[in-house]
Amino acid sequence: MSEQSTAPSDHTDHTDHTDLRETVRRRYAAAAVKVTEGSTACCGPAPVEVDENFGSTLYPAAERAGLPTEAVAASLGCGNPTAVAELREGEHVLDLGSGGGIDVLLSARRVGPTGKAYGLDMTEEMLALALANAEKAGATNVEFLKGTIEAIPLPANTVDVVISNCVINLSVDKPAVFTETFRVLGPGGRIGVSDIVADDTLTPEQRAERGDYAGCIAGALSFTEYRAGLEAVGFTGIDITPTHPVADGMHSAVIRATKPRN
Repeated sequence: MSEQSTAPSDHTDHTDHTDLRETVRRRYAAAAVKVTEGSTACCGPAPVEVDENFGSTLYPAAERAGLPTEAVAASLGCGNPTAVAELREGEHVLDLGSGGGIDVLLSARRVGPTGKAYGLDMTEEMLALALANAEKAGATNVEFLKGTIEAIPLPANTVDVVISNCVINLSVDKPAVFTETFRVLGPGGRIGVSDIVADDTLTPEQRAERGDYAGCIAGALSFTEYRAGLEAVGFTGIDITPTHPVADGMHSAVIRATKPRN
């Protein structure tokens, strides 16, 4: 099968893209508001309701300890990318779709005071929540940026690692996400991403039957499409490892890849 036939493609028009992005934005804005409003109640924020395949329970208790309760409650991801990325002291890391900031705060711990953790999100409510969480955590080596993962507001070659937790599947233009991720990474930079991936046997229609776009299911790429999309922009050493099922033929997976040094 040729790379052209396996690379991710967009069959929806611009209006559909805008509508899907707005649907996603509204869902995550509502989640942020729920957590923020809950934090003013006597018992603190309740976690946003997701099933056992998503959320803060995918992080070890030791990692959750010491984080603001609002950051933990707002976790909507499908994995723990800060662990799979093997972050090191002094590195600069970018979290695509940083939400309430849990992965940025964990990254900031791992890279230490000589490193830096960026969070990128398009949702005002999530950014406000993340900034509040960073202040509560006393994290000084973090910066949150407003923007989309298809047009990352950072110069080329500025980060060592890109992480993301169940967000790339929400994008309406995944080739742009892969291109931008490759651009902002320095030579030898790497990605460590948790995302939803579909079996190659499932058609886009079958994926949509298993869940909606904003729920991280309908927009998922297949294993072959994901690999082809990363290869098309220049990534090497691509490894896609499923970790647990989230629907019939759909998996949470860890995706690793490297930007060549030359």
